[in-house]
Amino acid sequence: MPVLEGKELRIVGFLCNWCSYGGADTAGVARAGQPTDLRVIRVPCTGRVDPLFIVKALLEGADGVLVSGCHPRDCHYAVGNFYARRRLEVVREFLPVLGIDQRRFAYTWVSASEGQRWQEVVQKFTAEIHALGPAPRLEDAKPLLRLADMALSSLHPLGTGQKAPLDELKAAIRAKLPELECVIGWQQGYDAAHVVPLFMKTPEDVDKLVWGPFNVNNPAVYLPQFKGKKVGVVVKGCDSRSIAELLQEQLISREDVTIFSIPCEGVLDMARVNTELGRYTKIDGVSMDEAGVTITADGREHRFCMTECAQGKCYGCTTPGAVIADQRFGAPVEVTPGAHTPPELAMLDAMSLEERMGFWKAQMERCLRCYACRNACPMCVCRDHCISDSREPHWMSQADSARDKLFFQAIHALHLAGRCTGCGECQRACPVGIPILALRQQIARAVGNLFDGYKAGIDPAAVPPLLTYAVDETHIHEREWK
Repeated sequence: MPVLEGKELRIVGFLCNWCSYGGADTAGVARAGQPTDLRVIRVPCTGRVDPLFIVKALLEGADGVLVSGCHPRDCHYAVGNFYARRRLEVVREFLPVLGIDQRRFAYTWVSASEGQRWQEVVQKFTAEIHALGPAPRLEDAKPLLRLADMALSSLHPLGTGQKAPLDELKAAIRAKLPELECVIGWQQGYDAAHVVPLFMKTPEDVDKLVWGPFNVNNPAVYLPQFKGKKVGVVVKGCDSRSIAELLQEQLISREDVTIFSIPCEGVLDMARVNTELGRYTKIDGVSMDEAGVTITADGREHRFCMTECAQGKCYGCTTPGAVIADQRFGAPVEVTPGAHTPPELAMLDAMSLEERMGFWKAQMERCLRCYACRNACPMCVCRDHCISDSREPHWMSQADSARDKLFFQAIHALHLAGRCTGCGECQRACPVGIPILALRQQIARAVGNLFDGYKAGIDPAAVPPLLTYAVDETHIHEREWK
């Protein structure tokens, strides 16, 4: 391939200082012809390449990104590229959900003595980028607003929890309360159709505890704040997964937390409920049966069936019972085995790359940048040092652009790789209803596909896949050109 043909494109290369940078230097000394599109950034090790480097480069206008380092088993730092291999494969699977062609990113291994191989690698990758042409820009995408189809069948029966043994639960909490700082649960909010967190410290507080389809909040988000204190928490199945993940990461201590559990039959999508209710003066009453909820507002009745109005996460829930608990109440719920794609993710799967980019542009233009998604996430525990607020390093600006907002969502999603338990608090807390859970679900799907079906928050003793490595990966082929 000639050194330069036609229009030069923008390709960013992250090269390991000890191997691939040396290989590029060897090719240069040998006067091996190389395309001039590549802009090289030297890094100490591919293990130092944060997946956010790739996403930021592609969102900021790069037409392609290449990462190259030492061959596995030949790393200057022993295992840096083993960790990198897992991270890079996950980010490669994540890019399409943003509307970015994954062929615009590649990673490979070139040693310092392989000048000829480096020449072949960079020429081949550059040729592929030229064949793809200039990368589409988020700013130029045509906005697309589309709603997910929620008409899905669930893996277990959905209901309102009318037969839940709430009195037994309250009695157990009262008995345990003297030993605890507090017990976290739910209570009625500003009206009978909304529920807020409850911190029970006295027997009178326990009387306020409620259970049902309005218990949408995840109480696990508060546990890190009580680290070192004895606390109790009432959980749904998805909430317990968050606790298991917090235990995995040693963000809480098992001996400090008492877990009370009742099997969950699903919770309502409160965004849809509030939309249906519209503007009202007061809630006149709420009645429930096993199939759904009837809310009377300003004299008008509104019916919400659980099979139609549950949160999207409930349809594919495989853990209606807690994965970890000290005291369990109620009969277990049977789950039907089978694959299930969340509705928002299924909607994105059906789109082209251009449509996905337009979809996220339209959604991010609606974003208020209030960070409610971050604050509600039980696994987002570094909010006092959040990358979105940091100026050292200066990852993000405060510009009110769709690109900056989408990059923040990519940061949040990638920081949850192998950690997100799918509780849906990020999407539930969003005041404008952006389906950002789909980004986390795509990451979870990629992690599951790459690492033998791994799911976060199932086994407190497990090691998250991105915090470890395997010399011989089952689903990652180290010498295959990506």
